[in-house]
Amino acid sequence: MRARLEETGYLVDDGLAVACFLALRLHRPVFCEGDAGVGKTALAAALAEAFDAPLIRLQCHEGIDASQALYDWDFPRQLLHLRAAEAAGVRDADRLERELYDRRFLIARPLLRALQTQPSVLLVDEIDRADDEFEAFLLEVLSEFQVTIPELGTLRAEVPPAVVLTSNRTREVHDALKRRCLYHWFDHPGFARELAIVRRRLPGVSARLAEQVTALVQALRAEDLLKPPGVAETLDWARALDALGATEVDAELAVATLGSVLKYREDLERARGLDFAAALARRGA
Repeated sequence: MRARLEETGYLVDDGLAVACFLALRLHRPVFCEGDAGVGKTALAAALAEAFDAPLIRLQCHEGIDASQALYDWDFPRQLLHLRAAEAAGVRDADRLERELYDRRFLIARPLLRALQTQPSVLLVDEIDRADDEFEAFLLEVLSEFQVTIPELGTLRAEVPPAVVLTSNRTREVHDALKRRCLYHWFDHPGFARELAIVRRRLPGVSARLAEQVTALVQALRAEDLLKPPGVAETLDWARALDALGATEVDAELAVATLGSVLKYREDLERARGLDFAAALARRGA
């Protein structure tokens, strides 16, 4: 599992590799929790690439309900079919009802698509943004990997999808859902691991630039920021500097490109007061 994920450019530690292996073997979701930008969503993409399976994403938000996540009926097409049948003189009400709720009028949302697609990787992104009722509904679906559509009956996944749930911990997700999952907490990586990620994901960036950017991001995380930068921001910063033609970074260039890594005015103001040259010297970068 670790080798397959690393072939996609996604570096994992032993704990995450074991969690992913067990998720596939035991057909249990992996619940990934941690700050934004630490690689939770990227894990699902890496799994999909590693196993040559489509990635099906359900982006959670406040107010999301079952019809947005599971299925809906194509009402405009149903209405057209009904009018066409009436114009053709069809008067059999039972027949019309059966035809109206045929699978051709069923709109499969992400959860149903994942159950019907083998193999597949289902990403339920930012579950902490959904409400309690949706959590309970999701728990029911993921417990049996099946859904019941009143007009069609029970639809069951022949091969359950690999499921990755992510949470940025804006609120606590209920224990009932967590108990159904294998849990992994995503910490910000240490210097050596983050540098390895940058080198793997951005091979075209100079070795010195990658080392310096990683050192500066590590220094920024040590500050009291509203939103400490994640690995995603480290990669963005390295890409931005590389796009400017830089092969190394000095304090002036670091300050000029802070908008690539920090997204709050308060954080930018605090960062501009840092001694970037000293941060680089401490790392020897």
